[in-house]
Amino acid sequence: MMKVIGGSSSVHHGRMFYFYVFAVLLIIGCGFFDLALSQGLPDVEVEALTEIAKTLGKQGWDFAKLDPCNATEGINCTCTFSGNTVCHVTGIVLHEQSLSGTLPPELVKLPYLQVIDLDRNYLNGSIPIVWGSMKLVSISLFGNRLSGQLPEEIGNITTLKNLVLETNQLSGHLPEKLGDIVGINRILLSSNNFTGELPQTFYKLTNLTTFRISDNQFTGKIPGFIKNWTNLTRLEIQASGLEGPIPSDIFALEKLSTLKISDLNGENGPFPPLDNLKRLNILILRSCNINGTLPTYFGSMERLKSLDLSFNKLSGEIPNNFINPSAVFFLYLTGNLLTGPLPSWMLGKVKSIDLSYNNFTLENSWSCQLNRTINLFGSSSIRNNSNGVPKCLKTLVCDQPDRHAFNINCGGESFPMNGSNDGNYDADQSAEGSSNFYHHGTNNWALSTTGDFMDNDEDSDSLIAGISKSSLSESELYTTARKSPLSLTYYGFCLINGNYTVNLHFAEIEFPNDKSGDSLGRRVFNVYIQGKLKLKDFDIVKEAGGARQAVIKTFNESVTSNSLEIRFYWAGKGTQRIPKPGLYGPLVSAISVLNPDFVPIPSSTRGKNISVGAVVGIVVGVLCLVFFLAGALWWKVYLGRRNAIDK
Repeated sequence: MMKVIGGSSSVHHGRMFYFYVFAVLLIIGCGFFDLALSQGLPDVEVEALTEIAKTLGKQGWDFAKLDPCNATEGINCTCTFSGNTVCHVTGIVLHEQSLSGTLPPELVKLPYLQVIDLDRNYLNGSIPIVWGSMKLVSISLFGNRLSGQLPEEIGNITTLKNLVLETNQLSGHLPEKLGDIVGINRILLSSNNFTGELPQTFYKLTNLTTFRISDNQFTGKIPGFIKNWTNLTRLEIQASGLEGPIPSDIFALEKLSTLKISDLNGENGPFPPLDNLKRLNILILRSCNINGTLPTYFGSMERLKSLDLSFNKLSGEIPNNFINPSAVFFLYLTGNLLTGPLPSWMLGKVKSIDLSYNNFTLENSWSCQLNRTINLFGSSSIRNNSNGVPKCLKTLVCDQPDRHAFNINCGGESFPMNGSNDGNYDADQSAEGSSNFYHHGTNNWALSTTGDFMDNDEDSDSLIAGISKSSLSESELYTTARKSPLSLTYYGFCLINGNYTVNLHFAEIEFPNDKSGDSLGRRVFNVYIQGKLKLKDFDIVKEAGGARQAVIKTFNESVTSNSLEIRFYWAGKGTQRIPKPGLYGPLVSAISVLNPDFVPIPSSTRGKNISVGAVVGIVVGVLCLVFFLAGALWWKVYLGRRNAIDK
């Protein structure tokens, strides 16, 4: 018995011993762990991170409980220093955090920092000058509210490879010293307010692979020194403020795969020599004041997928060997002076072709949309008949124009108009595109849309925007909208000539109304009515006082040829990649067009309408007849009395 008890006691004491040993090792281990933490990241860097979090407005960095280098969100460390015993912060990466603070000067306290990536936040203020003393490799501040000038001191960061400042509110001239960063690969400055000419020192940036300066207010011509950028693969100069013509030296950029130049100011110029650019995949030369005829070298560009030469002054016929139809998906020649018949290859493999608004010789049997791939609206040398109907709409019966209104719920369903006797808003739900013509039933309107959202990596674009719920009055109008990557035209026809009131309804429903980085998207476009510019650089959010808010723009227009044309055009301005790539271009919620001089006539006329002008004419005619008869009667009586007096 005693033996058993003794055995049990020894087992008990053995377990207690192991427990004590484990406890001691745990305490020692924790001590070494704490020591490792203290040795892992220098205290000065831990303190700097705390200050940086406060300046940025970053929550959750509690380094009393967290190891900064152990899976802490947004902090990248390298721990290979001093025989793998010391760590240093090498990257701060905080995407889409809705950070509302400012850029931290305290980053200079992180001497090994190489990457600053604060994309898609809500940061404001200026870029700290002290950053110019750091050895950074990448600065990415895309999609914030940064303002002020780009500090000249940034040009001292000779280690810099990547500078991304797109979609901010930066202004002023670009510093000359940026040209000293000869090893830089990417400079992205689009959607800011930069001014002045591109610095001549940029000729030294021969290692550039990507250069984007769209949507700015630069001046001067596109510089010829870009011929030195022979490593360039992507060049974007859309609505930059620069002038044409496009320099002929551009032929030297043989590595280009994407070239986007649009909306140039200045004089006309010939087609630039691009025959050496065999690697081109996307080419946009839109609204660049290019004249002359189409070249034939595009046919040898086997990688070319998208070609946009719209809104220039190109003339002559389309060559039979113009492009490789087996390679090109999108071809846009909208708004030129092209003539002649269409080449036979156009009826083949190209996914989308837009030839609207040219002077081609077309077959009488062709409609405005050919083979569901070619938009021919307004593309004939005989554009309209006497009643204002485009030639391709000739099948519509409109011998006697009798319409005085049309109303469209753009992108949405048909529904009754509130408080009006003019019927319904017509449905407008055709989402086909990228280049498309649409007309439905007996509607006395049609639409033509042009373009492709090239940056969204989607095979087919949706041209309808929508939200599930709207708090606005007449919410049916503002839960949907029609949009377009480039040009959207609504064409009303069979209208009685006269004065019309045009109401254009807008509400920005693709941007949120909050204080996140997604809310910083900026949609800018122009509006033309009857070919005249009515709204330039129209910004829905600015006009309405915020996103998801409605604004109505009203115009008084004259119809003299029984037709009314309303065109929305994207001139390259505004953001293109917020909240996501491909959100730009014109957007409209509804259109209401009415001749206010028309009033209903009595029911005995079976619902037909008669104009106030006609009523006035009839009344005036009757009054004239009455006055004539009264005058004749008076004259007869007067002569009778006079004869009696004479006798």
